[in-house]
Amino acid sequence: MADVGEVLMSVLSTIRVPKPGDRVHKDECALSFSSPETEGGLYVCMNTFLGFGSQYVGRHHARSGQRAYLHITRTRKKEDDNNSGSGHPPKKKPTRLAIGIEGGFDVEQEQYEEDVKVVILPDRQEVTSDDLATMPDVVKERVSIMAADSVSHTLQVQQWDGEVRQESRHAADLKQLDNGLKIPPSGWRCEVCDLQENLWMNLTDGKVLCGRRYFNGSGGNNHALLHFQETGYPLAVKLGTITPDGADVYSYDEDDMVLDSKLPEHLSHFGIDMMTMEKTERTMTELEIAVNQRVGEWEVIQESGTTLRPLFGPGLTGMKNLGNSCYLNSVMQVLFTVPDFESNRYVRDICSAKDETCLLALCFQGDQIGIAPRMFKALVGRGHPEFSTNRQQDAQEFLLHFINMVERNCRSGSNPSEAFRYLVEERIVCQQSQKAKYTQRVDYIVQLPVPMDQATNTGEELRCAKELQEAERRREEGDTSAPTVRAQIPFTACMAALSEPEVLTDFWSSAVQAKTTATKTTRFASFPDHLVIQIKKFTFGLDWVPKKLDVSIDVPDTLDLSALRATGQQPGEELLPEVAPPPLMTPDVEVKAPVLDDSTVSQLCEMGFPLEACRKAVYYTGNTGIDAAMNWIMSHMDDPDFSAPLVMPGCSSGPGTTPTESLSEEHLATIVSMGFSRDQATRALRATSNVLDRAVDWIFSHLDDLESMDVSEGGRSAAESEGGRDPPPGPRVRDGPGKYELFAFISHMGTSTMCGHYVCHIKKDQQWVIFNDQKVCASEKPPKDLGYLYFYRRVAE
Repeated sequence: MADVGEVLMSVLSTIRVPKPGDRVHKDECALSFSSPETEGGLYVCMNTFLGFGSQYVGRHHARSGQRAYLHITRTRKKEDDNNSGSGHPPKKKPTRLAIGIEGGFDVEQEQYEEDVKVVILPDRQEVTSDDLATMPDVVKERVSIMAADSVSHTLQVQQWDGEVRQESRHAADLKQLDNGLKIPPSGWRCEVCDLQENLWMNLTDGKVLCGRRYFNGSGGNNHALLHFQETGYPLAVKLGTITPDGADVYSYDEDDMVLDSKLPEHLSHFGIDMMTMEKTERTMTELEIAVNQRVGEWEVIQESGTTLRPLFGPGLTGMKNLGNSCYLNSVMQVLFTVPDFESNRYVRDICSAKDETCLLALCFQGDQIGIAPRMFKALVGRGHPEFSTNRQQDAQEFLLHFINMVERNCRSGSNPSEAFRYLVEERIVCQQSQKAKYTQRVDYIVQLPVPMDQATNTGEELRCAKELQEAERRREEGDTSAPTVRAQIPFTACMAALSEPEVLTDFWSSAVQAKTTATKTTRFASFPDHLVIQIKKFTFGLDWVPKKLDVSIDVPDTLDLSALRATGQQPGEELLPEVAPPPLMTPDVEVKAPVLDDSTVSQLCEMGFPLEACRKAVYYTGNTGIDAAMNWIMSHMDDPDFSAPLVMPGCSSGPGTTPTESLSEEHLATIVSMGFSRDQATRALRATSNVLDRAVDWIFSHLDDLESMDVSEGGRSAAESEGGRDPPPGPRVRDGPGKYELFAFISHMGTSTMCGHYVCHIKKDQQWVIFNDQKVCASEKPPKDLGYLYFYRRVAE
C-alpha cells in the first residue's frame, strides 16, 4: 500500500480550506441522524463540508468521486473520568434564564473523548493527527477543517439568553430633579400604601413606590407604574437589589429591564452610595427563576421526586436539547405517535432534502443516547422570524407552523395533517329578526378558555394569599412541604365557556339592514381522528403585562363531545339574506371598484379553490380577512356559479382576472425554465399575487390539476369552461363519533412561552412515558392536571 503521505498529496487538490460563511457539518449526517457519537462515527467531505454516517459515505464517494473525508468519532467518557471525587459535584443554581449554557438551566450534557483523522476512500487509508504533524505546512493548512467551527456551534453563539439587557435610551441624558430629596440606605416604605417590599425608586424625582401586583395578589399595588403614567418619568431602580456591581433598573417607557451605565451618578443624586449598599431583595431574574422552579411545576411535571426507570427501544428515543428546543422535541415526539405522521412514505416526500432516508422516522429507532435534530430544526424553521432562532417558543404555535408547512408541501399525495383537521360550524342569530346565518371554517386545535371565576377553591386561595411569599421563601431554603396554592378549575367549566353562546353587539344584519345584537354559537361540524385541546393559560393582566395562569384542571382520560355536534339549519328556521354590507361612501365622490386583498385571495387559492371563487369570497366579505372569506367559500361551494367570474361595480372592462401583462416576465421565465408551460406559470403567479417563491410552492402543490387541464388565456381551464370538470374540492375532513381517549399531553414550566421548559407524556402500551428531551422514562405520576396541550384519539365503537 502506498505511503499515506503520498496518497494524501494525490488528493490535496480536492480538499478545500473553509472560508468565512462556509457551513461545516461536523455534528450530523446529511442523510440521517448519525453523528460522531453513533457507531461508525461521522465522515465530513473535505470539499463540500457535508457530513455522512458510515452507511452513506460510500454512496457519496461513488456519486461524487470525492476521496478525502474527515472522520470524527466521539466516545462517552467513563463515569469515573467525569467525576474526580467519590460523588457527583453539586449542581449549581441557575443564574440566567436560558437552557444549555453557562449559568442557565442544566440539560446534563455528556462529556466525550474525540478522535479525528483523515480517511482516503476507497481503500480507507487513515492519516492520523500524528501523521499530519510531520507533513509540510501546505498540507496542514488544507486540512484546517479540523479546527473550523461547526454549523451547530455557530448557531449556539447566537443562542438566546434571557438575562441579556440593553442600555436604556434614557440613561445618557436622564433628567433628575433638584428637589433636595435624599434617600436613606434602608427602612424604605411605599409613599402611598406603606408597603415595605418590592419597592422601586424613580430616578428622576426620587419617589419610592411599590411595584406591580402579581396575578396571585402578591407583589405590590402598581403605584410605581401609576406614577410613570402620571409623570412620564421613565427609569426606576429596585431598592434592595443595589450592590457595588449594579442593580435592577426598569424602563417603563421601553417596557423592559435595562442597563443604566450612569447608575452610580443617578443614585448619588439622591444620596445613595452604590459602593456601600448590600443586597436585601431578590433581583427580577432570581424571582423569575424561583417562579419557574416552583414545586408546582418544575418538580411535579418532571416527576423529580421519584426515581424514574429509563426506557429504550423503538418509539422511546429521546431528542437532545439544542438550546431552548424543548418545544420542538415535545411536539415531534407526540406527532410521531400518530399513525399518519409515522408513515415512511410521507416522510420521504416532505423531507426529500434528506435523499431516500426518512429524516424523522429515525427519531425512533432506539438510539439510547438520543438524537440531535439540528438539520430538521433548520429545515422547519427556515425563513421563519421566530422558529429560525434559538429562542424558546410556544409549542402550540410551533405545532400550527408545522401543520401549515405540511399542508404546503404535501402536493397531491396523502396529507397527515388531516388527522387533526375538522370543521367548525358557527350559527349566528339576529336577535331582532330571529333569522340565522350558518358558516363553516377549518380548524386544527380546540382552544379552551380558563374561567378563573369558576375555581372551586377560591376561598382557600384568598386565605393563603398572604402566605405565598413566606411559602416561597421556605421552598427556596429546601422545605418542600411549603404549600403551593393553585386555582382548581373543573374541565366541565372550560367546556361550558367554549360552547355557551357569545353575544355580538355590533352585528350588521342583512335582514334589518342595520347593526344590531346577535348571538353566535360554535359547534363541531365534523370530529377529527385526533383532537388537540389547548388550555389557554397564557393571557394578559389588567395592565397588559403577560402572565401565565397557575391552574389545575381535572382533564378526563375519556371525552364524549357528541352533544356538541352541529345540527345545521333547523326546520322552519329562516336564513339571513345573502347581501353584502353597504360600502362606506362619501358624498360627491365617484364610486370605484373595491380593491381586493391579494394576500387573502392567494391564501385561498393555495388551498385549492378556484381563483374566481376566492375573489368572490374576499369581495362579498368586505376584505375582512381569511376566516370570513373561508366561511363564505364553505357556504357557497354548491352554488352553480361558484367558479364563474366575479363582476364588480365600477369595472368597465368587464369580468376577468389580473392581465398577463401585469405579471413579471422574469418570474414567468424562471418557472418556464423549470419545465412548466407559460400558461401553467401564468396561473401559478396569478394565484399567488405574482410572488415567485409562493408561485413555485403553489405549482408543485397542484401538479395533478395542471397536468390534467389546458390553461386558457383567460386563466380558466378548458374543462371548466365546458362544464366537464367539477370545481376543486374544499379541504378534506374526516368524520366519525365524537368519543375520544387521552394518549398524550405537553406541559410547560415557567411564567411565559418565551422562557421555561417543555416536556411531554405519551401513553404507550397502557404505560405513561415521560419524554424530557433525551431522557425517556416510565412515568410514575403523570401530572395530567397541569398540561398545556392535550392530544386525544377517537375511540372505536
